Amino acid sequence: MDEEGDNLLLEDNYYQLLNVSKTATPEEINSAYRRFSRMFHPDKHSTDPNKQKWAEQIFNKVKEAYEVLSDSHKRAIYDTLGKRGLEVEGWEVIFRTRTPREIREEYERLKREREERRLQQSANPRGTITLSINATDMFMKYYDEYEILEDTTIIPNIEVSGMTIQQSIDAPVTLRNTMTLSGNISTQNGIGTGSVNFCNRNLSSEKGWTEVEFGIGNGPLLGFKMFRTLSRLMFLNCGTVLQFTPRGISPSLISTMALQLDAHSVGYLTYRAGGQGGSSMTTIYVRDSEKYHTNTAMQIGNPHSFISFNIMRKLPQHDMKLRLALKFGTFGAIAEYGAEKKVSQNSSVSAAVMLGVPSGVMLKLK
Repeated sequence: MDEEGDNLLLEDNYYQLLNVSKTATPEEINSAYRRFSRMFHPDKHSTDPNKQKWAEQIFNKVKEAYEVLSDSHKRAIYDTLGKRGLEVEGWEVIFRTRTPREIREEYERLKREREERRLQQSANPRGTITLSINATDMFMKYYDEYEILEDTTIIPNIEVSGMTIQQSIDAPVTLRNTMTLSGNISTQNGIGTGSVNFCNRNLSSEKGWTEVEFGIGNGPLLGFKMFRTLSRLMFLNCGTVLQFTPRGISPSLISTMALQLDAHSVGYLTYRAGGQGGSSMTTIYVRDSEKYHTNTAMQIGNPHSFISFNIMRKLPQHDMKLRLALKFGTFGAIAEYGAEKKVSQNSSVSAAVMLGVPSGVMLKLK
């Protein structure tokens, strides 16, 4: 029995492992499995630990062969492609009546999909297209200085006031270095801007990373960022950007400290200085649960101070999210509601209506 067991450990062919022919019936396969199970069950060799481990290895190989050959679906895949075919995910969508040729074609398709997923995970491409549609005329007609309607047509004047396209892709260079190429173009009320950025992120240690960025667009841009874990519940993120303009160098600084308050809540404190956005101090409270995601923020700074509240309802059974947002401050007030729907594995669409004072009504498609 020892010699037979050693031969079984070296055998990779499932049919030879069970000592049955390729045309064996389910009854013959069951009979062979029961015979080997009685001979090599680990409990029958419990008196000798080494022999018990040896028997357990044989028993597991016999069991693996039986699970494949006793399932007509897996057996058809094994007969056509061998063990490599069983290692590919996605066979659950294959009908059991497929011919060997159809199984081989499906295997090639699943193999290509696996390679595409692997490439996508390494490159991590991300892209968004956002349209801003001015729909104020649907709710309030424009008047001239003499209080006469400028447009007396029945159909309201709806216009695309802005559009933004963003795209980025990652390229892992080493285990610790990742390069990212990103670009965006946008137009707002007939004025267009665009930029291309290149950055390299280095994983300096298990507790942090550093990032160097270079960009061109509205003048050259040079940036530096760093991330550091301070404790199990706290981290710090700092960054500075030098924007080169015809008027000189415009520096800006942003620093964020975060603290995990409980299993579902995180608090953020962010300080911004310089740049076109002015200086400000912002505190944010984020809570994420199975059904809801909320975000409450308060900002004090120049040129604007505000308070905002966002809530999102998750509907995983429908691959959908519903959003509601309120924001008011020195600039006025804004209310926004919308929905996001996942349309494929890697794509989603969203629509939102924004009502603001004095900004008016706007429809956003993304």
